[in-house]
Order: sequence, then structure tokens, then C-alpha cells
Amino acid sequence: MPTDIATRPAATLPVRARLASVWSRPGVRLGVLVVAVAVLAALYLFTAVPGSLAYAVKIRGLSVIAMAVVATAVGVSTVIFHTITQNRILTPSIMGFDAFYMLVSTVIVFLLGATTLLRADPVVLWLVQVVVMVAFSVFLFTWLFGGKRRSIHLMLLVGIVLGTFFRSITEWMQRMLDPLDFQVLTDTAFASLTRPDETLLVLTGSLVVLACLAVRPLLGTLDVLTLGEPAAVGLGVNHRRVIMALFAVVSVMVAASTALVGPILFFGLIVANLAYSYAGTFRHRWTLPTAALLGVVFLLGGQLLLERVFGFGGSLSMMIEFAGGLFFLYLVLRKGAR
Repeated sequence: MPTDIATRPAATLPVRARLASVWSRPGVRLGVLVVAVAVLAALYLFTAVPGSLAYAVKIRGLSVIAMAVVATAVGVSTVIFHTITQNRILTPSIMGFDAFYMLVSTVIVFLLGATTLLRADPVVLWLVQVVVMVAFSVFLFTWLFGGKRRSIHLMLLVGIVLGTFFRSITEWMQRMLDPLDFQVLTDTAFASLTRPDETLLVLTGSLVVLACLAVRPLLGTLDVLTLGEPAAVGLGVNHRRVIMALFAVVSVMVAASTALVGPILFFGLIVANLAYSYAGTFRHRWTLPTAALLGVVFLLGGQLLLERVFGFGGSLSMMIEFAGGLFFLYLVLRKGAR
């Protein structure tokens, strides 16, 4: 008489079925990612050291920490943003964060010159960029989502329009810059994860940790929000208050990481969508850390390929943008085919 495999004791299951049963657990999958991060970090820190090992580990260690901070900020904020908007193709950059970051830098160079940008105190410059970007996002969210006509779709539409507007102003000012000033400004347009400023890294890491701690009590609420606004309200969630709080957390994370290393488009799109498939569950207690760890794996693995295989023959952010653009087209075509 045939027996259901789900009701049979684990010891009597075939080896392949037992492995599949173990692999189906989100905790096991998360543990594999932790091991992968540890292995990649060890390879990055301790291999191909041309000089002093202690000096190399110190410099490379800052890069590893920066990658972990950026991956956590981008991964966690993108998953939360997907939950809020009920759309897995959109990212926080759709609100114009990257365009606004470049606009702030361009205005500084346009009005004060590249010398001012280079000689400015990094902490002051970081604070200005973070405060301006967070103020912009909070104003936008409050204006579009705080009134009676609170519509996420309207907010996204306005964000797209503002992002296009910011890019147009930025390009107009860049055309009138001195070539040397333009070169300095261009360098800020690409994310740099190597040799970050220690003070800025501590500040950014602190903000990201505080944001993650603020999200932790809302993990169950985030699971309910995946059901949609009517269901969430019916289950007792104060939808407006929770959405505003989560938007504030997303704004802080994205603004802090962008001010630290520069804009990284499509990176959150990649790690968030892969996290949903890899975690095998919709629960945010698993998808959020999975997205963060996948981000670290991609950044560390990409940097290793860039340095050890291609010999610094390109920019990691450019590789991410290229892969992310293809992945975005794949998601759009796949959803359009359904």
C-alpha cells in the first residue's frame, strides 16, 4: 500500500528526499549564505597580498565592511519598498534618489567649483547629502501620502517625473562645466566600495543598524502588508502610520548608502528578486537577511573577479548596472508574457 512521503519518518526517506527536506528550510539556506560570505571574505582578505598582510587586511577589511553596509541598506530597503508598493520591479531609485544625489553634487561643483568639492570635509559633505535627500523624500511622502488622497501609484508617478526633472537640470549644468570640473563630478557618479572613509563608514553603518533595529518589531506587520491594504486594515494594521514609518526607514537607508559610496542602480532589484526565490518563503524574517547576504556575496564576488581575474579592468558598479539592466528587462518581459 503506497505511503505519503510527507508522513514517513525522516530516517526512512531516500537520501535525495531527505536533502530536499533539509534544503527547504529557510534557516539552512540562510546558513549557506553565511558560509559563502565568510569564504569570499577570507579569499578577498588573505589572498594575493603583495606586501604587508596586516596593512592589506586593514585596508581590505574596510572595503568588506563597506560592502556589508551597502548590501544591507540596499537589500533591506528594496524588499521593504517592494512590500509597500506591492510591486517587485520598482526600487527606491525610482523615486529619484540617484538623480537627486547627482543634482546635489552638480550644484556644488557648478556654484563653488570642483576644488570646493574635493577640499570639503567628507563628514560635512556626507551630512549635507543625507539631510537633503532624506528631507526631500520625507516631504514627498508626506505631501503625496499624508493627505486624504494617499496613493502609492501617484507617489511613484511623481517620483518618476521628479527624477527625470532632476536629471535634465543636472545634464544642463554639466554641459556648462569646465572639463576638469566635469571629470571630478563624473567620478562621483560611479559607486566606489574600495578604501571608504572610516568616519563616514561608522556613521553610515550606525544609521543602517538603527534602521534595521527599527524594522525588527515590524516584521510581522510587513508580512501582513504583503496581503494588500484592505486585508492589512482588516487585520488591524494602521496602514498610513506604518507606511510612513517604513518610507522613512527606506529613505534613511538609501540616502546614507548613496552618500557613502554613490548610486548603485539595479543592485537592489537583483538581490531582492533573487532573495524571494532563494528564501522560498514570503516571511520578512527570512527575505530581509537573505537579500542582505546575497548583496554581500555579489559585491565580494564581483570585486574578486574584478581584481583577480580582470586586473581592475573596469568598475564594479558598471558591471552591476549592466547585469541589472539585463535582469530588469528579463523581469519586464517575463511579467508581460504572463
